[in-house]
Amino acid sequence: MRTLPGRSSGYRLHVRFVIAVSFLGLALISSLAKSGQAEQAPSLDDYVRQFESSYHSVRTLRASFTQEYSAWNHTRVESGEMYLERGGKMRWEYRKPEEKLFLSDGKNVLLYVPSENQLTRTPVGESGDVRVPLELLVSRLNVRRVFSRIEFAGPEVPAEPGDRVLRAYPKRGAEQEYRDVLVELTPDFDIRRLVVTYPDETTMAFSFDRIARNIPVAPALFEFVAPAGTEVIQQ
Repeated sequence: MRTLPGRSSGYRLHVRFVIAVSFLGLALISSLAKSGQAEQAPSLDDYVRQFESSYHSVRTLRASFTQEYSAWNHTRVESGEMYLERGGKMRWEYRKPEEKLFLSDGKNVLLYVPSENQLTRTPVGESGDVRVPLELLVSRLNVRRVFSRIEFAGPEVPAEPGDRVLRAYPKRGAEQEYRDVLVELTPDFDIRRLVVTYPDETTMAFSFDRIARNIPVAPALFEFVAPAGTEVIQQ
């Protein structure tokens, strides 16, 4: 049985996100009205192509995020700032309820938890963390390679006005990892919300706002040296 993440759960609690990453590549957008007349909605295939092409020139991405894990009437909420750059680089600065740092330099994934005086290091290729695939947004995005099936979610899934929600299903062999993924996209193809539902009905959700593409990012942002005395765990 999965337990709700706690204060000292360390790296493993965050590896739960596995599959989310690729998920971020999913999404489609509703047609906008022109001259007071609504245009015909694009097909699913056209929608996916539009989404993919909108990110082909994106090299960096920044956003504020809220992360929510829900299990058996309990919820843990965290928030902070996220940065992505081509080459597999990412930085997640957790600020509430406690400070943490999740960082990838393209080769290794680091999780630093100051309150535990602990740093966990894992090769990118061996990390199952859901945040890692978000890097697809600043690379050559190809949604069809990630999921077995993609569809527009029905009206039972709430969304902001003008947004569209996509539901995606795992490929064969990954059914035990997650049941499905919901991705809510704005009319500009920004991901507003991402929800992963696991086989036991627990969920991991990310909400993003203040999204900015192709902003200047200093190389030092993806570097980190742990303070002296920090316990280092090599996965």
